[in-house]
Amino acid sequence: MKILIVGGGAREHAIAWKLLQDDPTLDILAAPGNPGIGTLARCVPIQSDDLQGLLRLAQTEAIDLTVVGPEAPLDAGIADLFRASGLPIFGPTRAAARIETSKRFAKELMARVGVPTARASHHSSVDSALDAARALGAPVVIKASGLAAGKGVVVASTLAEAEHAIKEMLDDGVFGAAGSEVLVEEFMQGEEVSIFAICDGQHSRLMIAAQDHKRLGDGDVGPNTGGMGAYAPVSLDTPALRKFVKAQIIDRILAAMQEEGHPFTGLLYAGLMLTRSGPMVVEFNCRFGDPETQALLPLMASSLLQPMLTVAHGETLANSPEFEWLADSCVTTVLAAAGYPAQVRKGDSISFPAPEDGVYVFHAGTRIAAGAATRDSDAPSSDAPSSDVPSVVTSGGRVLSVSAVAPTLRSAATISARYAERIGFAGKQMRHDIGWRELHREIEELHDGHPDA
Repeated sequence: MKILIVGGGAREHAIAWKLLQDDPTLDILAAPGNPGIGTLARCVPIQSDDLQGLLRLAQTEAIDLTVVGPEAPLDAGIADLFRASGLPIFGPTRAAARIETSKRFAKELMARVGVPTARASHHSSVDSALDAARALGAPVVIKASGLAAGKGVVVASTLAEAEHAIKEMLDDGVFGAAGSEVLVEEFMQGEEVSIFAICDGQHSRLMIAAQDHKRLGDGDVGPNTGGMGAYAPVSLDTPALRKFVKAQIIDRILAAMQEEGHPFTGLLYAGLMLTRSGPMVVEFNCRFGDPETQALLPLMASSLLQPMLTVAHGETLANSPEFEWLADSCVTTVLAAAGYPAQVRKGDSISFPAPEDGVYVFHAGTRIAAGAATRDSDAPSSDAPSSDVPSVVTSGGRVLSVSAVAPTLRSAATISARYAERIGFAGKQMRHDIGWRELHREIEELHDGHPDA
């Protein structure tokens, strides 16, 4: 079976790795891929926004399944294009992808079907947005309505910060067209978790929850990023929470989109805030999240390939089993380049330590160094260690994801951070406290049970 993975980040590397765990006989192509994916698959230099190039590749190679990683090609209509050509693809149509690509669409849909979320209003003028911010009071959340690569959200602790964010988006155009309309949203207090659901348009199968860390620095300080790390499982992910999320959030959204004539098929990501009054939706994404995917897939004991094939072929998940998971924890530490998330420096040489059991290094912003020999293999190994990667340099903001699987969260966090520290490149940025909330809960529970501890 031939599979095409669209994208070139750590998320796509993790997906390729997992699919080969499910079926080592797969022939995987990645467009454009990256040096890490190149140890598992054939990388083809076609960018993820070149829809016609991707279509020609899929037709020429007789691809059996295409899996779309990033949101941009989904917004451009890659699923519509492939399905019109009779090619199975895992990902929503352009109309269904609006659940992520238009925050206004998502908010209005949630309001209509009673999905719990924060109050918000939409504005294209600075004055009306400022009025709305003043009415809600600080803290207040300002969001670019369109796609902003995970960076179009400002949690303003003062009205002055809110004014600055509104003017940057609407007057200065810092997010381009994505910020031509903004949401002014009520601030929600609580803890965030992400829950992914594979959907066939009517039915869903939920994965375990993960929690990512958006701020650049330890202790959740510094600017928002695309994600500096993640961990799973999360103790707040109880059976009661999952039952609520499936019935009151995921399945309501699926039913509403089905009624509108735009059924959602693919991976629906629900970003949730667990407030005192219950779970509330922060946002939806129409694809696998990054870095949560890198923390979830190493724990997934059941097949990812089979439900993807089911959905891509237009079949039902109604009779498919629930997912199975290892009884371990996974912590993912993201290594970022110098200057991230602002002016990113590229071209710094990367050195890797010897591979370790239970540690997976997923590539994102890397490229083969000029003059380096490339790896040539007709049958790439699904367990290719990081040392098999040719000499590489940094080429993007988030460079690598280091995922460690261990029996406890504390040991997984220690192993992930320790291995990440040993990876070398100039200007490397990383957090050392991934999973800190969960670890703090463990300490609190220990003290509650043993007051003298």
